[in-house]
Amino acid sequence: MFGIHDLTLFIISGLLLNLMPGPDNLLIMTRTAMQGWRAGSAATLGIGLGTMVHVLAAALGLSAVLSTSAAAFTVVKWIGAAYIVYMGIGMLHAKLRNAGDDTTPSAMAARAGRAAKPLAWRTIFFQGFLSNALNPKVALFFLAFVPQFIAADSGNKPLAFIILGCIFNINGMLYCHALVAFTAFASARLNIKPVVSLWLNRTMGGLFLALGMRLALSEQH
Repeated sequence: MFGIHDLTLFIISGLLLNLMPGPDNLLIMTRTAMQGWRAGSAATLGIGLGTMVHVLAAALGLSAVLSTSAAAFTVVKWIGAAYIVYMGIGMLHAKLRNAGDDTTPSAMAARAGRAAKPLAWRTIFFQGFLSNALNPKVALFFLAFVPQFIAADSGNKPLAFIILGCIFNINGMLYCHALVAFTAFASARLNIKPVVSLWLNRTMGGLFLALGMRLALSEQH
C-alpha cells in the first residue's frame, strides 16, 4: 500500500535504532530522574514534535538541501550544537533550590535536603523539541533510512514517506515513554538524595557539552 514494502522490517529496525544512546535518551532520563515521569513525558513529546519536523521536511524535499549544501548543513549544525551546549551549561550550573550564601554547617546541611530547582514542563518540552529539530543528523538519517522501504514506482512517495515517518515516530514515543517509566521506577526505588540528584544533573550537563562538541565537529555525509 502506498508503495511501502517490508513494513515489519522497518518497524523492527526503527525500534533497534531507538535503543541507541544519544542526546534524546539522555535528556529524557535526566528530566525523569530530576523531576519525575511528567517531566520525562514532556521531554518525550517535545522530541516527538521535533522528529515530525524532520519527517515533513524530508517528505517535502527540504532536508535534501542539507545533504547537498555544505553551507546549509554547517549553519544548522552549529545552531544545533550551540543549543545542546547551552543545555549542558545550564545543567552544570544547576543549584539546590533556595540555595543561599550562608556557608555555616547548619545552613549547608539544610540545603543538602532540598532538591535541585525544577524546570517548567513547557521549558522541558521545548528543550526536547529544539534539541531534536536543530540536529541536521536526524534529517540526514531520515533521508537515508526511510526511502529504502518505499518502492521506486510508488505513485505518491511523499505520502509514503510521511506514513513511514509517523510509524517510526509513534514507535519512538512508545519506547521513550517506556524509558520514562523505567527511569521513574528506578529513581523511586533507589531513593536518590537531592545532592546526588544535583550532581547527576551536572554530570549529564557534561555529557551534553561533549555531545554538542561532537555535533559541531561532525562532517556532512
